[in-house]
Amino acid sequence: MSSDLIAYSVHMEHRILGRTGLRVSLLSLGSGGARQLGQAIGMTQSGQTALVRRALDLGVNFIDTSAGYGESEAILGRALDGVPRDSYHLCTKWSPWENGVFGEDPQSLVDSVERSLARLGTDHVEVMMFHGPLAPEYRVIVDRFYPTMERLREQGKIRYIGLSVQYATEPSQGVVDLAIKSDANLWDVLMLKYGLLNQSVAKEVLPLAIKHGVGIMNMAAIRVKLPDPDLLQELMREWSDEGHIGQGELPSDDPLGWLVHDDVASVVAAGYKFAADHPAIATVITGTSNLDHLEENVAALSKPYLPANDTRRLKELFGDIVEYA
Repeated sequence: MSSDLIAYSVHMEHRILGRTGLRVSLLSLGSGGARQLGQAIGMTQSGQTALVRRALDLGVNFIDTSAGYGESEAILGRALDGVPRDSYHLCTKWSPWENGVFGEDPQSLVDSVERSLARLGTDHVEVMMFHGPLAPEYRVIVDRFYPTMERLREQGKIRYIGLSVQYATEPSQGVVDLAIKSDANLWDVLMLKYGLLNQSVAKEVLPLAIKHGVGIMNMAAIRVKLPDPDLLQELMREWSDEGHIGQGELPSDDPLGWLVHDDVASVVAAGYKFAADHPAIATVITGTSNLDHLEENVAALSKPYLPANDTRRLKELFGDIVEYA
């Protein structure tokens, strides 16, 4: 597989990230989630550097991080040392929440950006995001902190402004609904969750993103339930019992196994393909710390769509479910 992927890496699909004009790889490397670039499993810097460099070799040119992802920014700064800065794009984030308190001083945003730049070893990031505000916090974010973000952009420390969701707390992702409907002109990029088990944003948010030129980063499309056969089977049983899907609609064992055929190597691969197969999606983030999984995910997106009949069935099955999964 590796030799094929090395040849393919030159042909990694790239898409334009909305009105930013940035040409980003369809698969991007994340440093959050459960693994946080291997921090959760004790990976050494040499292993972390090897992971980042392999991603670059495979054609990945977009890397996502946050001030809140442990030491991820510093790990990336060391891993990217010596790599030409114009060969990759960076996205990082800041949350106004600290120690359970919602901040009032915009200077905390400035201080966070300065720390992020120092840790990343760069003088700018392409995308700077407000990290995971909930819908009730949205207006405070815009009124209290957005002007400071604009000043940072004027200073050249950031280039584009974005917002990410906290989908585990707010499965409806109402904050992006607010952002795209009320202030689409403010947001160059939105980071949200869209996957075969989480399709709700396809109804309004994604079409509006296309209309307004807002770039979409797709996060956590494969996290938690989809890669775990036992958890996935339990979720399908719950959704059937609750009436979200029809009784007997899916097999009790391996309920999504019907997606695995022809060039779809696994349910996870099917998830990546579905997550990329929407014209609003510029990039799908993978948070893996495993080199084999990284290569498998790149391979899955060599053909970033499922057979039409399978896609149609997934939309019929799960398109109306708004629930954390």
